[in-house]
Amino acid sequence: MMNYTKYRPYPPMNMPGRKWPDNVIKHAPIWCSVDLRDGNQALEIPMNLEEKLGFFKFLVKTGFKEIEIGFPAASDTEFEFARYLIENNLIPDDVTVQVLTQSREHIIKKTFAALKGVKRAIIHLYNSTSTLQRDVVFHNSKQATIDLAVAGAKLIVEEAAKQPETDFVFQYSPESFTGTEMDFAVDICNAVIDVWKPTPENKIIINLPSTVEMATANVYADQIEYCCEHFKKRDSLLVSLHAHNDKGLAIAETELGLMAGADRVEGTLFGNGERTGNTDIMAVAMNIFAQGMDPMLDFSHIDDAVAMYEKSTRMTIHPRHPYAGALVYTAFSGSHQDAIRKGMEAMKTHPDRWEVPYLAIDPKDVGRTYDPIVRINSQSGKGGVAFVLEQNFGLYLPKAFQQDLSYVVTNVSDKKHSDITPQEILDIFKKEYMNIANPVVLEGYKEITDGSSKVGIEADISVNGKREMISGEGNGIIAAFCHAMEKHFNMRLEVVNYSEHSMEYGTKARAISYIQISGKNGVYYGVGTSSNIIKSSLKAIVSTANKMLA
Repeated sequence: MMNYTKYRPYPPMNMPGRKWPDNVIKHAPIWCSVDLRDGNQALEIPMNLEEKLGFFKFLVKTGFKEIEIGFPAASDTEFEFARYLIENNLIPDDVTVQVLTQSREHIIKKTFAALKGVKRAIIHLYNSTSTLQRDVVFHNSKQATIDLAVAGAKLIVEEAAKQPETDFVFQYSPESFTGTEMDFAVDICNAVIDVWKPTPENKIIINLPSTVEMATANVYADQIEYCCEHFKKRDSLLVSLHAHNDKGLAIAETELGLMAGADRVEGTLFGNGERTGNTDIMAVAMNIFAQGMDPMLDFSHIDDAVAMYEKSTRMTIHPRHPYAGALVYTAFSGSHQDAIRKGMEAMKTHPDRWEVPYLAIDPKDVGRTYDPIVRINSQSGKGGVAFVLEQNFGLYLPKAFQQDLSYVVTNVSDKKHSDITPQEILDIFKKEYMNIANPVVLEGYKEITDGSSKVGIEADISVNGKREMISGEGNGIIAAFCHAMEKHFNMRLEVVNYSEHSMEYGTKARAISYIQISGKNGVYYGVGTSSNIIKSSLKAIVSTANKMLA
């Protein structure tokens, strides 16, 4: 047994009047990508200059207006990347780069040196504030911790004044915020606010990171709401979120944090980051998109994001990753497949409103197609098989026919121990049902009418290569041909269901007929195709009769 007794529950906030549970997200927040810093520092092999540059350009193309490019004082590589972007004029005018710095004099000064000549930049100051960090790591009192933050904030103001050509935005993070007493978190942030003196026209950013997840997501939301209500000059602040994923709650924390009053989100594509990662900024943006709001980020070609990420990080995207995974628009379960098929059909009546069971968004919106939505294996049902034939080959099978075909297809999949491709399904369909010509082949026919309600037929058939003439009559051409076959082969052919439609895929035939026939030993299904609708129906009867004779 795991020793759970050494852990303690995180104390909840005493906030009986909390407001955030009744709030909803009404618009996208300000997004800040930290892929090139948080994400990069978490890689076994950090990105080189070329890879970072490619990733930066992709983030710009995606629509990020704030991008944290690194910790310039941490290494020469980080410093040089900042200089390369600035000196080569690679930062668009509408994009603000962000850099990280600890509250230490030489680090702050080197950070400003790295930004010399940039048009606009966010200086991100941080120091650790949690009880554990203060007591165990730094052995600092609360006042000493505040003094450190204030000293850094003052030095940043001084250094910024030396570079008047740059529009600097100041940001402060009480690192390990979730492990900090909330009244103290408010006190230290307010001390920094007093130094920076923001105004509604010249706002600063207060970033409240869930550096280590310690509780459930609702507690983080309580903490955000508490701080938003107790910060000085709230109308002059942008409250920012930066959630890590230690408990798998980063997306939930971010969304609840926005409901609690935050304005801004820091995160990474696909959640890459230290330990268990950061907030997956793509998932949060796409969740907003799925609620009918502009996410202000463009993932209309989501596979490009996958390719960039995998190339730059040398990691792979899980096939079940929300929105971007290879299998997230795929259904194997028969009931799911049937629901998707019916939902897609119903969409024809309201194409402006997406409502398809099991699919949160239209795959086309992220550059995917409908082709892989349904894949067929031994768990699949009639709806999935029918959907594949409809979407890929324009074949519309009657309901009972769908069931019969699904048994055949899933049996093949079960024996193969793999899923069945659309082309394989079509091949199975043709082999089992379509234009079966052994032992009987329809060579020709003549319809005979005498003005009565009855229709007669004379049909030229060959049986195992031997030509024979058969005849019969009925209340229509199909009944007449069945009568002729019954007499000749001493068999029972009772038509249970018949349908037809025009077709265009993969053949010169323009008509396809489906027939369900009850015989002496059960129910059988057959298909016929021809450029002539009557001949296609007669060939469907022949196909079915051949299965019965076999």
